[in-house]
Amino acid sequence: MNNTIETIKNHRSIRRYLDKDISNEIIDEIVKAAQAMPNSINGQQTSVIVVRDKEKKEKLAELVGNQIYVDKAPVFLIFVMDFYRTHLAGEKTGFKQVIQENIEGIGAGFLDSGIALGAAVIAAESLGLGTVPIGGIRKNPKEVIELLGLPKYTFPLVGLVVGYPEDESHKKPRVPFDTFRHNEKYDKEVVENSIDPYDEEMSTYLKSIGRYEQEVNWSTTTSRIYQSVYYPKIKDVMEEQGFKTK
Repeated sequence: MNNTIETIKNHRSIRRYLDKDISNEIIDEIVKAAQAMPNSINGQQTSVIVVRDKEKKEKLAELVGNQIYVDKAPVFLIFVMDFYRTHLAGEKTGFKQVIQENIEGIGAGFLDSGIALGAAVIAAESLGLGTVPIGGIRKNPKEVIELLGLPKYTFPLVGLVVGYPEDESHKKPRVPFDTFRHNEKYDKEVVENSIDPYDEEMSTYLKSIGRYEQEVNWSTTTSRIYQSVYYPKIKDVMEEQGFKTK
């Protein structure tokens, strides 16, 4: 396979970084790769905020759940669902924007930012950098919105830590490929039969990195988290920002 595919397949989250800066030219290339990705109706409803300021990174590290690598790494990117720009277009043309008041618009905004995030990860890692996405940017959204000066019709969806790796972390096993790729229709049986073997594989992996006691296996980890809404502030703050889920 080619180098791009090998870079993608070799992905692992990096949480320890060297005290080494990243040039603006490199960050621009990463963000330009994100901007080049496809998006719904060419609405381009994603913006990226580049944070380098030490005090701001320290505050963001606290807001996302005390994840210290947000502070330690030289650059933190925040991917923002941005319907403010399209709102301005509607004001210009006289066509009132309402798409943000329906789950269809919100879904498109989430998806587009996710596609852009993926491109940024690949671009950064192709340049020898390490990354780790931070969903915790949604943990305290109101404070993040205020800190970043986000206008109405925008919402911070995910962050991305970027830096030079201090070491190479272990590559986490994925679910079996035949439960990810389905041919012609969804194969429930192959998925159902894969859970126990994958839990065993994950247990072995977790033991090898010293995290078995905390996580046990895939089923235990995911079900513990998914028994509740772990970022419950999102809905109310999204409504304050002009988004609705009807």
